[in-house]
Amino acid sequence: MEDRSNASGANQLRRDSLGVAAVTFLVISAAAPLTVVAGVIPLAMLLGNGPGAAGAFLIATVVLLVFAVGYVAMARHVTNAGGFYAMIARGLGGKAGGAASIVAIFSYNCMQIGVQGLVGVFASGTFSTFGINWPWYVWSFISIAMVAVLGYRRVDLSARILMVLVALEYAVVLVVLAAILLAGGDSGLSLAPFSWSNIVSGAPALSLLFCFASFVGFESTVIYSEEAKNPQSTVPKATYLSVLLIGVFYVVTTWLMTVGEGTDKVMTTLGGLADPSQLIFLLSERYVGGAMASIMSILLVSSSFAAVVAFHNGVARYKFVAGREGILPESIGVTHSTYQSPHMGSLVQTVLAAVVVGLFAVLGRDPLLELFTWLSMLGTLGIIGLMAATSFAVVAFFVKDSHGENTLKTKIMPIAAGAVLAWLFVYIFINFSGLTGAVGSMGWILPGLIVVSAAAGYVLAGNLKIRNASKFEMLGRNV
Repeated sequence: MEDRSNASGANQLRRDSLGVAAVTFLVISAAAPLTVVAGVIPLAMLLGNGPGAAGAFLIATVVLLVFAVGYVAMARHVTNAGGFYAMIARGLGGKAGGAASIVAIFSYNCMQIGVQGLVGVFASGTFSTFGINWPWYVWSFISIAMVAVLGYRRVDLSARILMVLVALEYAVVLVVLAAILLAGGDSGLSLAPFSWSNIVSGAPALSLLFCFASFVGFESTVIYSEEAKNPQSTVPKATYLSVLLIGVFYVVTTWLMTVGEGTDKVMTTLGGLADPSQLIFLLSERYVGGAMASIMSILLVSSSFAAVVAFHNGVARYKFVAGREGILPESIGVTHSTYQSPHMGSLVQTVLAAVVVGLFAVLGRDPLLELFTWLSMLGTLGIIGLMAATSFAVVAFFVKDSHGENTLKTKIMPIAAGAVLAWLFVYIFINFSGLTGAVGSMGWILPGLIVVSAAAGYVLAGNLKIRNASKFEMLGRNV
């Protein structure tokens, strides 16, 4: 176990500031539960396997629990805010770690900036009902400014705010689910959505992609290991708790939304809606009443905002570690003298978000179908690739020294998870155009950026080895 007695030292993240609950809410907020309920679940049904989407979410939950076994086993021995980067560096070598660091920075940038488009769309639609008719990008810029303040300050401030927002998200959806459950749904609480025939109907692979995308964020528990109280215990507990809370919530929600509308009717209903995200609002009005739908529309804005805050915190820490360890300029790898936050990484992220959102606004591009869809799917692609690589890094790490961990945790389950995630990565990469609507050359240029990012990181790590071999050997070290 590491010595954390030097917590007062300079250029360190704020030690012992986050408990299990704080880390759990930080990562669950990135998964944006209400946003998934309104936007992703209906699409998983409509474009994927219809009533079988609940079963697809169950499969995704099981796969990610298997991934988490090896992930948390290694997290007990690797305490570094670099997350995926640190684990891959320790397992597969410094150059692979360098590639992972830039892919992680690129991927979380895509997630954070893409969701800013969603914030703008949701806020513009919601507040227009109150007579505030501002274009989407105005709301996105307001969100960028608010996130900049939270990212610059102490992480526990963000955690407290996200706890409230996520709790409200869960509460409002649970009220609707309870009403459907008590009413017995449209025509009984059928388990048909979990039947194999429904799971493999339609386009099950596409449904699974939506399901895995809905979990993105849970894996960032390790990013907060330097700031967690007793990280060897806090990080594993928060990881398992996050997967279970997110997974059970999505499975139960998808099932009750399906039977609430009617297993035999839900596809017809979705096909008749101009906006599939209206399904949860229709169910709310039907089973609870109109007031709940109004509350939900406001919380949908806060849900997407909470996701932006969480992704911003994550990418700022990746940039900080990459700067601290010499892959990026050292000026980025410093913390604030008062808040001990990765403020330089946060500032860089804020500028990037403002530039990209501004570019989409000036060019008149669609904030939902292009800014959000293109970037969030691209970010998901990168993160799935990182999870696959991390699974194999876990095996390589424990081959050198078992550290008292058993073979099931260090070899069998990581290899199984890595194989599934690697297949998923290849599938999305090859079919990126069809999945995202990125036509023409954009269909291969966008996913190609993942390869470019990996190559850039590999080269940067190689240059570090030439410039400072001793520092290169310390990549991913415990802090």
